[in-house]
This record gives sequence, C-alpha cells and structure tokens, in this order.
Amino acid sequence: MKILMYSILDTERPYVEAWVNKTGHQVKMVEEGLNKETAKWAAGFDGIDFQQTDDLDPEVYATLEGLGIKQLTARMVGFDMIDLKQAADHHLLVTNVPAYSPRAIAEMGLTQALRLVRKLGYYDQRMDNYDFRWVGLESTEIYNLTVGVIGAGHIGGATARLYSALGANVLATDPVHYAELEADLTYVDLETLLREADIVTIHTPLNEETANLLDRTAFAKMKDSAYLINMARGGLVDTEALIEALQNHQLAGAALDTLADETGYFERQASREEVSESYLTLRAMPNVLISPHSAFFTDTAIKNIVEMGLDDVVRIVNGKRPLYPVN
Repeated sequence: MKILMYSILDTERPYVEAWVNKTGHQVKMVEEGLNKETAKWAAGFDGIDFQQTDDLDPEVYATLEGLGIKQLTARMVGFDMIDLKQAADHHLLVTNVPAYSPRAIAEMGLTQALRLVRKLGYYDQRMDNYDFRWVGLESTEIYNLTVGVIGAGHIGGATARLYSALGANVLATDPVHYAELEADLTYVDLETLLREADIVTIHTPLNEETANLLDRTAFAKMKDSAYLINMARGGLVDTEALIEALQNHQLAGAALDTLADETGYFERQASREEVSESYLTLRAMPNVLISPHSAFFTDTAIKNIVEMGLDDVVRIVNGKRPLYPVN
C-alpha cells in the first residue's frame, strides 16, 4: 500500500519509518500542507494523511475523489478545517486521532495554570527590570481552588484527574456524564461552572455551537480573580472580548495554546508584520501566557499520532471500518 503523508514534521519521521518497517507499507512524506495544488500529488497513492489548522480548499475534495482516494485522515484531534458535507458529497471518509495523548495536553494546561496562579509572569516582568521584590504578588495553592472543566472527554477528563490529584475541587460541564470520572469531579451546568470556578479550562471541539462560547457574556459571569486556560481551539474564545476582560480586570489572566487567527503565523517563522495586533496585545500582558499550539508536542503523542493515523488509512483502503471515524 502507498500512502502520501502531508505536513510532515522532522520529529515524526523516525516514527513513520518505524511504522513502515513494521507494516511493510510505503509512505512518502512531504512537508507541504494539503491544498488544491498539492492534492494532485496523491495520484498513484492509495491513501493520504495530513495535519494542519487552515481550512481545506473546496477543490481538494473533488481532486481527491477523482484520484480514487477514499478517505481524509487528519492526524490530530480537531477536524474543523474539513468541510464534512463536502467530504461526504465526494465519498471521502474522514477520520481523526481523538486521543493520541490526552495527558500531554492536560499537563500543559496544568503547567500554565500553575504559572498563572503563582504570578510568574509578573515576577519575570519585574526581574527583567532588576526588581526582585515580592510585594503585591502573594499567590495561593491549587488545593484552595475550584477548577471548572468545560468538556470532560479524553483531554478534559485527564485534566480533571490531574487537578483532583492535587486536591482541587473540580467541576465539569459536558452533555455526556462519564461514571468513571465521578470520583474526580462534580457535573454542573455551564453557568454554575463559570460563576464558581477559579480556573476555567476548556476542552471542547470547535463547531457552530461552541464558536465564541467564551464571550463577553461568559466573562461577565466569571470571577474577576479567575484564570482562563484554552488548550483546545482558538475559535472557542472571543479574542476581543478576552482582551477587554483582561484590560478591565474582569479576569486575572489567561493561558492560550491556540488563537482564533493563528493559521497566519503559528508553526512557522513569521515577521513582526505578519502577526496579529491581538497577539501582540496579549503577548505584552504579564498575566497572559501564549504557546504556539504546542501542548500536544511530546514523544508519546507524536508516536501515537503517526501510528493511529496511518493504521486507519490502511483499514479504510482495505475496506474495513476505521477505528476513529468522524463522518
């Protein structure tokens, strides 16, 4: 079997090569993303595998169908860059990798939350100016806090367990209640969570229902001492509303691994002119931490991303049901 792998990272190559040696299939790796031009490269291949956050060009679907490709395998959790109707219309089965390492993202969120709670951004700012005083920066400890988890699936559940292990009171809102998490959290409605949580961490998919879920109305319900953690999708948060809330001291801080406009500059070397004004505004705040959509980036996660994605390509091409179908 021949598989074309788009958007390859150097860190993925050893795991791809190990998978090839184990399975005997052929994989061609290219650094370019999947677009209307590179979709043509799939000619002669049995399946494709890609990862990216920017939307697929509408022409991609028809091109892949015309080349006999039967699937779109996104080796990532999010699949909002795929038009599922277009995929279905062109007989493309969409899969993702929903749980390659929930702990990787959960640990990153916890790490950033601890930095915010201990006010390390303020210390950094002071120490850059050779000010080594502690005054005004007294913090608290996690076991004193209530953590609200929006979306208690694979990643949200792992997040809840980490905070629970540290002694925090954990609340969660999710349309599905998982019995195995009940020892670590209490399910509540969203309004109660926003009102009571000292840390709000969001782990939901991005779709029409969740776009800008955290907006001015939501921030107005939160404590002015609360922190926001977003390790999921930038579009879940109204960026301008977040900036206003931070500037008006409606929130104590935020940790963001993703931004709504990140596709223009994340994951590459960018110039000062290419980054957005909202990024620059947030980045200048000592109570805001931004990472470039890298929460997933651990050795365990990369290995699982590669293997789980490629395994599903093989299953589909062989006429079997994929392990991780989306549509």
